[in-house]
Amino acid sequence: MPRRTATMLASTLMLIALLCAGVLIQVPYSEMTPGPTVNTLGDHDGEPVLQISGHKTYPTTGHLNMTTVRVTSADYNMNLVQAVYGWLAHDSKMVPHETLYPDGKTEEQSTQENAEEFSQSQESAKVAALKELDVPVRSWVIVESVLKNSPAVGKLHAGDVIKAVDGTSVKEPQDVADLVTKHKPGENVVFTVVPAKEQAAAEKEGKEATRTQKITITTKKADDGDRAIVGIQAGTDHTFPFTIDIKLADVGGPSAGLMFALGIVDKLTPGSLTGGKFVAGTGTIDDSGIVGPIGGIEMKTVGARDKGAQYFLTPKDNCAAAAKEVPEGLTLVKVNTIDDALNSLEDIREGKTADLPRCTTKG
Repeated sequence: MPRRTATMLASTLMLIALLCAGVLIQVPYSEMTPGPTVNTLGDHDGEPVLQISGHKTYPTTGHLNMTTVRVTSADYNMNLVQAVYGWLAHDSKMVPHETLYPDGKTEEQSTQENAEEFSQSQESAKVAALKELDVPVRSWVIVESVLKNSPAVGKLHAGDVIKAVDGTSVKEPQDVADLVTKHKPGENVVFTVVPAKEQAAAEKEGKEATRTQKITITTKKADDGDRAIVGIQAGTDHTFPFTIDIKLADVGGPSAGLMFALGIVDKLTPGSLTGGKFVAGTGTIDDSGIVGPIGGIEMKTVGARDKGAQYFLTPKDNCAAAAKEVPEGLTLVKVNTIDDALNSLEDIREGKTADLPRCTTKG
């Protein structure tokens, strides 16, 4: 056999061997790619994303798109060839598997957690938007969850309204933790609560529940220290003066909060926040309107630009990462609060783009 033919044959066989090895070798990575982007001002699957009843609404124009990221499932086993392809692709990002699924979290657990975060983000978006418009929202502290095998099991229940701890009124979830941890493990703490069923019945009738119960719980030592705990997660619940429904299925996580809040403000106020422009964005939002960082920012900007976005509202803490590789034609606008976003939308609407606070690689 001629030397040239032998060399080519050997090279071909080696390439085949390497490819086979690459397919067989599994790597501990997951893939992130751009997911769907949905206009909060428009329709999705045939119905409006934001549905408001009991209050006057106004026509809207343009786009205020929330953005998402697709990720490989928890049980997906990626091989070396797929990982290399993902690293080379501009619309894909490879991350360690444990980044998306820490502590061996299953697909079901991750989906449940994302669903809960998505639900909470909707509530916070409503509160932030209405507060921005000076619309009163009633709020109270509740038992959000009771930990398994904790002292509170059978005594407190999810949805119970916490009025006071040891006779001291509570206004924020943190107040509950602060008052409980004043005790030593083994000491009693007294909760004044409105049971969840009575609270639900009162809300249905449009009344305020007034009958309270005092419940004594013996604290125990926390697993991660010497502080006293009763084993509950406190949260906040709200009553809105009119109905705001967010109709968007198959989406999880808290990152659409900012865009939902802006969409609600736009629908409840005359004129158009965007001036007809295509604006997309991301970011968590809390009840006070503070915008927080999210994951997968690079994939979200790619997905937004692919759909036609001109401007992207970017959480301040995501700016440095997002600015490293900005899709051509997309302007990254830095936001830290809902007020920042509304001010930037005003500049976009009026064509004052030079005034926009832009993201840089320094933040």
